[in-house]
Amino acid sequence: MTESSHDENIELMTYAEVVDVKGFVGNFDVTIRKKPRYVDMTKCTGCGLCIEKCPTKVPSEWNLDMGLRKSIYKPFGQAVPNVPVIDTEHCLFFTKGRCKICQKLCPAGAVDYEQKEELVTKKFGAIIVATGFTQFDPSAYGEYGAGKFKDVITGLHLERMLDTSGPTGGHVVRPSDQTEPKNIVFIQCVGSRDESKGRPYCSRICCMYTAKQAILLKDHYPETQSYIFYIDIRAAGKNYEEFVKRAQRDYGAIYIRGRVSKIYEKGNKLIVRGVDTLAGRQVELEADLVVLATAVVPQPDAIDLAKILNIPYDQYGFYTEAHPKLQPVESVTKGIFLTGSCQFPKDIPDSVATTGAASVRACEILSKDELVLDPKVAFVNPDICSGCLNCVEVCPFNAIEPIVINGKTIAQVIPTLCHGCGNCASTCRTSAANVQGFTDDQIYAQVASVFEILKKENFLELSE
Repeated sequence: MTESSHDENIELMTYAEVVDVKGFVGNFDVTIRKKPRYVDMTKCTGCGLCIEKCPTKVPSEWNLDMGLRKSIYKPFGQAVPNVPVIDTEHCLFFTKGRCKICQKLCPAGAVDYEQKEELVTKKFGAIIVATGFTQFDPSAYGEYGAGKFKDVITGLHLERMLDTSGPTGGHVVRPSDQTEPKNIVFIQCVGSRDESKGRPYCSRICCMYTAKQAILLKDHYPETQSYIFYIDIRAAGKNYEEFVKRAQRDYGAIYIRGRVSKIYEKGNKLIVRGVDTLAGRQVELEADLVVLATAVVPQPDAIDLAKILNIPYDQYGFYTEAHPKLQPVESVTKGIFLTGSCQFPKDIPDSVATTGAASVRACEILSKDELVLDPKVAFVNPDICSGCLNCVEVCPFNAIEPIVINGKTIAQVIPTLCHGCGNCASTCRTSAANVQGFTDDQIYAQVASVFEILKKENFLELSE
């Protein structure tokens, strides 16, 4: 991240969002909303004095509300650029008109309360979408007690606690009383592979990060014991199976194949009731901490962005590639590429692989002086076009626009946007719209040529 911020060929536009995309491959016009930081990035030195002296503390989103942050803050410790932002919802100056401590103490004079939102439009030749994912809300599973019992957390909560720069400084503690847990129960597939309450697909990464966390817990606290409820262990990949076996063999993690039916409190402990399907018996475990491996789901605004980019998405909100085998990182909109978990759940190697593939495909566009387009595109015969513009309404790629020629409004196809789907041809009342190579005369000629060949080779006579 630091290298990218210093590369002369990379422009980072942080604290910004895409609000509109127009144009076509090689010539996209992207409108970007730059939100006000209220800190001048050109002046700020990243000393952190403003953060240190800010009197307001609010729950930290990065630490999933397990810790606090200031009203002027950096999203996380290694954030790039190393420039804070002011949270106007909690800053005393913006809410009550007083304080201004950060502005008074800033040695560089970087705090600027007068900054305004800015809309900028830039041209791009290609777009790579890498919006990532978020985690499923486990409160849908009331039997697990997520949100009800403090000591029922998600894998991401545990990951933050294991981080030395996290809310607990790398120490794993029970949120209820801040004591070290001894027995930890992990529950797999919370929201995954479940059509009734969650998602029917596998989230792919849960088996691996659960095994990793069980290993780290044993490394940090040798007296801990991890129990892992699972449906199936899906650890396909190079060395993944061996990694899970090592968690069991060398670190004592106990895997129990079965579902958990209920979690309830008993004193200061959690009782986990489930079933061991391999042993064919009910089990009850006393746990100090329960960790839920929640499903991977798209970002909440993923569908809104898909509509801006004019790319398709599935019923869950993941973006759909043009072809799962032949065009795995390309969207149906030319010049827009997909990478990472915006498509579907992926682990790190898969994310890196698709990122490389998408980058190469984008560079292929940018390295050419002229683009070679697919010849299978639509066209409109201006001599017989009636100007009804039905084709404009049915085109899913906005590839047809109305133009005025000699006082007459007709339709015109933008070849770089057209995908040759044929919607316009099937809708056109005057047969003015067609697809190159697929006009009525051409199709009839193709069919007739078959009979001509058969006739020359006497196949028709023999059949008679």
